[in-house]
Amino acid sequence: MSEIVAITDQSLRRAAAVIHGGGLVVLPTDTVYGVACDPFNADAIAKIYAAKRRPRYKALQVILASVDDIDDLGLDLPVPLNRLAATFLPGAFSPIAVARDGCTLKTLRPEADGSYSQALRVPNSAVALRILRATGPVAASSANRSGGESPQTAQEAYEQLGDDIDLYLDGGVTQGHIASTVVSADQHDTDGICVEREGVIPAAVIRKSLLINGGSLGA
Repeated sequence: MSEIVAITDQSLRRAAAVIHGGGLVVLPTDTVYGVACDPFNADAIAKIYAAKRRPRYKALQVILASVDDIDDLGLDLPVPLNRLAATFLPGAFSPIAVARDGCTLKTLRPEADGSYSQALRVPNSAVALRILRATGPVAASSANRSGGESPQTAQEAYEQLGDDIDLYLDGGVTQGHIASTVVSADQHDTDGICVEREGVIPAAVIRKSLLINGGSLGA
């Protein structure tokens, strides 16, 4: 039976063991609670889709403790997402990175041009970052059944996902039910981006940031 536990050094060691053992952990972020697993483990990723009853065509994000970890995963942030990341991360901003040859993440999304991409998150939450420093990068999605409301507490997550999850980390109430804003690079757009999902950060704020910082096409 699953447990909801407070965040302590002991429970973080336990969470890391669950993740590295192919299990699922629910954890708080700066927006909502997410369900997370090892992003290099295809079987663990399949468990997230099964627990959420989520269609496989909907990609998972990879959540990191630091922007500096992006390079270690074999990913690059194209222009102008690299500049936006410097402005909005840590925070409720999910840029779509491009995978380099040899990237071994099992969460990559195929693109029409034959490349592979990956949505990223670095949460603006001391609690979430503490967890991620213990577990390492994780594949994640909101901790709800597909179509359900994203949870703000560990208990709300448990009420939706129950014993499909190995461990729930209780970090208190998160800020809201609204998820992050997902943005990809788009060279055909006038400002070089496509807002794939508008969330906490309004699209207008992101586009204004590009104008303030010198347009979309600079290095």
